Amino acid sequence: MADRDLFWRGGRARASECDTAGPFLAAAAGPEPPGAEPFPWRSALHTGLCLLRLKPEDFWSLTPVEFAAMSGAFAPAGPYPTRAGLEEMMMRYPDDARKT
Repeated sequence: MADRDLFWRGGRARASECDTAGPFLAAAAGPEPPGAEPFPWRSALHTGLCLLRLKPEDFWSLTPVEFAAMSGAFAPAGPYPTRAGLEEMMMRYPDDARKT
């Protein structure tokens, strides 16, 4: 059966009718690799729709690389202040100017 016939019938074909059904469907059925974690959908949706304020159709059309670039995943991590450095900044720039 030709692939075009599957589309004309609404894409409803039995697995036995499609040449690639066996290997294609079996690809996702394997065991999860060690240390695999589920995709963080809640965080991705929050970042894309709330923080970046993307329209849903724009969010879903992004590639993973585009989304990572927009969300700052490729931004270099700067040096974080030590506890002593943080305390120095807190003394230098207090939240309440009346305390100095």
